[in-house]
Amino acid sequence: MNNKFMQLAIEEALKAEREEEIPVGAVIVCDNKVISAAHNMREKLKDPTAHAEILAIRKAAKKKNDWRLTGCTIYVTLEPCPMCASAILLARINKIVFGAYDSENGACGSIINIPVAYKIFGYSASVEGGIMKDECKIILQEFFKNRRNKYNNK
Repeated sequence: MNNKFMQLAIEEALKAEREEEIPVGAVIVCDNKVISAAHNMREKLKDPTAHAEILAIRKAAKKKNDWRLTGCTIYVTLEPCPMCASAILLARINKIVFGAYDSENGACGSIINIPVAYKIFGYSASVEGGIMKDECKIILQEFFKNRRNKYNNK
């Protein structure tokens, strides 16, 4: 089941890539049903908080008509950063499933482990990393390789 939902997150990441955004996608699932999907939109929205996870949380809360997303799982192609890991906990999402590890900004085990080590307002979440990590990692690597080539050839 994890791969099915991670594949949907990858499709969101590819949408971001087409929009020249850093290709990260997120999907929130409740009761085995997708309730929201989003991708990075920082450039388009000119908003530093417009990460895939934050946008997916906003959509899910609106759909559920409740900020509490208890019982939900978030699937994201890249390990959440500290802002997103904290937002996931504040939304009371129970489980985080991610693809590629982020050795520079990862807050779900790589640099720090906010969902497990810190109880934000008394909440924690389980974490499962490395799901379809190679597919997720390749998308990011190709994006940054192409971006470097674009700017180096100007």
